[in-house]
Amino acid sequence: MDLGIAGKWALVGGSSKGLGLGCAQALAAEGVNVVMVARGADALQAAAAGIRAAHPGVQVLPVAADITTPAGRDAVFGVAGGPGKAFDIVITNAGGPPPGDFRQWDRDAWLAALDANMLTPIELIKATIDGMAERGFGRIVNITSGAVKAPIDILGLSNGARSGLTGFVAGVARSSVTAKGVTVNNLLPGAFDTDRLRVTMVGAATKSGKPIEAVADARRQTIPARRFGTSEEFGAVCAFLCSAQAGYITGQNILADGGAYPGTF
Repeated sequence: MDLGIAGKWALVGGSSKGLGLGCAQALAAEGVNVVMVARGADALQAAAAGIRAAHPGVQVLPVAADITTPAGRDAVFGVAGGPGKAFDIVITNAGGPPPGDFRQWDRDAWLAALDANMLTPIELIKATIDGMAERGFGRIVNITSGAVKAPIDILGLSNGARSGLTGFVAGVARSSVTAKGVTVNNLLPGAFDTDRLRVTMVGAATKSGKPIEAVADARRQTIPARRFGTSEEFGAVCAFLCSAQAGYITGQNILADGGAYPGTF
């Protein structure tokens, strides 16, 4: 299927590895020019080089910056050769806050979680959504977490911050921009084989006193697919949400979790 987005420009956060990289790769495969942002310069450059080699017909511009800061966002929007704020596609994505016991988190820990996982996506949406509406096309996909629908006790910082973003998106996705070709959705990963999952399982192993291998095996058994997801299949779902064909999907929380969420709705 031709997704109808070749030649457009996408901003993809946290795209040096994991799910963000999977999204950048999938979009580039569709002919989308990609501005990739992450804090780790070496990993980001390597990821960008890999995409260029695989898809020489697209522009790939890496920006090593902390997008949760105003300076980082200025660097992204000011990158030479990029589209400025005229992105057609924005994928918001930032590493989740650390797991732990909520009794140990102070105000600074909560503010850091909100900055990364709620306020930064809102700032990116604010900076780009009106331009999308003026041009008649826009796709915003926020990578949040399956824990928004089925909270995990040790991920309280993430549960809280990402739920706040979910509430915000529920309103803006149904605002006047919708009639102008702009969609806003959340993509909720379950257990994917990423560094983030490994950190979470280390935390669970530490809390339970069980070996990490036992924790991983137990987690797989809770997933009907009996495996962890891959960044490639996650990227494919993201690319479809950014497609011309997905123009009637907005304000949704799309779970990609191998069937792990047990609810009907």
